[in-house]
Amino acid sequence: MTMAEDQVGILDGTTFIVCDRTGDIVPSADAPHGLFADDIRLLSKWVLTINGERLSTLSIDDVHYFENRFYLVPGGQDVYVNSTVTVLRTHNLNTGLYEDLVIVNNDRRPVDLTLRVEADADFADIFEVKDGATPKKGRYYRRTDDGRLVLGYERERFRRETIVSSSVPATVDDDGLTLEVHIGPHSQWSARLSALPDLPMPRGLERLTIPGRAVRTGRDKQGDLLEWLDQAPQLECAWEPLRATYRQSLIDLASLRFSPFLAEDKSVPAAGLPWFMALFGRDSILTSFQALPFAPELAATTLQVLAFRQGSRVDNFREEEPGRILHELRYGEMTIFEESPHSPYFGSADATPLFLVLLDEYERWTGDEDLVRSVEQEARTAIDWIDTYADLTGTGYISYQRRNTRNGLENQCWKDSWDSISYRDGRLPDFPRATCELQGYAYDAKRRTARLARTFWNDPAYADRLEREAADLKQRFNRDFWIADGEYVALALDGDGRQVDAMSSNMGHLLWSGILEEPKAAAVVRHLMSPALFSGWGVRTLAQGEARYNPIGYHVGTVWPFDNSFIAWGMRCYGYAEEAARIAAGILDAAAFYDGRLPEAFAGSPRAETRYPVNYPTACSPQAWSSGAPLLLLRAMLGLWPIGEDLVTRPALPAKLDWVALLDIPGRWGRLDAFGRGPRAGRGRGHQPTPQQLSAP
Repeated sequence: MTMAEDQVGILDGTTFIVCDRTGDIVPSADAPHGLFADDIRLLSKWVLTINGERLSTLSIDDVHYFENRFYLVPGGQDVYVNSTVTVLRTHNLNTGLYEDLVIVNNDRRPVDLTLRVEADADFADIFEVKDGATPKKGRYYRRTDDGRLVLGYERERFRRETIVSSSVPATVDDDGLTLEVHIGPHSQWSARLSALPDLPMPRGLERLTIPGRAVRTGRDKQGDLLEWLDQAPQLECAWEPLRATYRQSLIDLASLRFSPFLAEDKSVPAAGLPWFMALFGRDSILTSFQALPFAPELAATTLQVLAFRQGSRVDNFREEEPGRILHELRYGEMTIFEESPHSPYFGSADATPLFLVLLDEYERWTGDEDLVRSVEQEARTAIDWIDTYADLTGTGYISYQRRNTRNGLENQCWKDSWDSISYRDGRLPDFPRATCELQGYAYDAKRRTARLARTFWNDPAYADRLEREAADLKQRFNRDFWIADGEYVALALDGDGRQVDAMSSNMGHLLWSGILEEPKAAAVVRHLMSPALFSGWGVRTLAQGEARYNPIGYHVGTVWPFDNSFIAWGMRCYGYAEEAARIAAGILDAAAFYDGRLPEAFAGSPRAETRYPVNYPTACSPQAWSSGAPLLLLRAMLGLWPIGEDLVTRPALPAKLDWVALLDIPGRWGRLDAFGRGPRAGRGRGHQPTPQQLSAP
């Protein structure tokens, strides 16, 4: 799977490899090359040579998300000299790296080759790779052991090893393996090389298994993928790029799954390759929401794992508070030695209300009352966090200000880069910051939790209280965040309650939360579809004309597919079907240029200026909520709502789609089909459920 033009990657849960186009891992300060598992780089060098020369690439076959094949020839090639030796190099992930080599001699004479693999491991923490290496505080060691090369690193009780070996006899030294190969005329030779992690512990302690590792070892990954695809609804439509994008989205979600502790037979989605192959509260929640009509089991495991790891104390370093849902969980060296706070880190202001939103939406789709009852206390504690710890200004709004000033996140909304929240003139506001979408999430969370309390927890008084608080929040929000002279919603309120007046995509999330009054929603939709925000490919994160606007700025002008999927869904919730269809068409058109795999983000350049979406240079791909974006867009186009025991549909398709059928949609109803015809049918604002109807008991 291509990440950049000169990089290739495959993954299997939290194990992944990034290499160059020959299959080599070449040490580089500019690229995240390596074999990684559970936040540690287990190989920082893996270079194959034949007779002292590196190989040249003929082609690459992306077989599966966990397997790549490289078709190679030794040395540099010349138009007048044809190589008589070809090399098939296959990478396969299963806990570690397995590399299968097949060398073919196409000559009528035998050939003798010296094959060499140079191997090394720096055991860098993923944060060291991402943010720049720091001097390691432990010691490296290496040894040859019974035909194997053992690369190791030790710091106090923390030890990691990578064991390099060959299936055929090899000469092993401290820097790699050498194999002397004789191949007869028109014959071939094969071998398997491996680089596998080991986690040795001090004497007297059992070997540790990092969560999720044991269950993945020896799996039939191909069979698992086929079962995953078979269980998902089947998509039929008249536009082949949509079918390809749908299939790729399902495959990418499968590739990102991993099994966290206490759920070793189930899985949650990691956030994205290469930097975010870990559990992220916000990302897992939103991806699970997107995937509910397609793979509801992701939501169940996500809810259970996040409930188990819910904050229970006040810890400034990890920004943990009672009731707070985690932001990120890591297993690397820096986390273990508390040089980073990710064990887990709780610096997210939106994961907690979104946890409640997902809980209610999951029950609406599946009818799983047992799960709702099993996490009642965690849900109530999450509400308490919203009401107490999240209200930093005493105004009843969720706001954030980091307490870990050394390496905590400054911005703790989904746009968590340092410059994402600004005034129109480019100034950055003081803290605490209360971004607009956080208030929408809190409103939606209270409305939905009220339904759960009344229906499943037998607590109508609590439900009444939450509904009163939600109604009050909606009234205050529409007063305090509304910029009357521009008819749009402020990006945030600063620490003094002043409006942070940049125009952004954040206000689009208010549509799916339902907090906006109807006339204000109409104005917001108009702005979202204006040239300032809508590029033609999608809605930009920040409007053209704002001082910090940059079409290739991470959160200040790029287009994020996930962002657009929720904006489109929100437009459907308020009845703006035609506008939702335009957003869906733009994002799906972009997906076709990425062979169906939407990246984390792409440039906000106007579509009129380019015939294709412009890449954002360091976008993760695959990325979980980008993989989920086409799924939520399908839900928006087909108008799928679970209401009671029924699945309600009201299709509104983009102009290019004559028809779409989604077959065997799972839910409390069993399996049902949804069918939509082209844009002349079902267009308009009538009859779809409102946000209030959807959150009613």
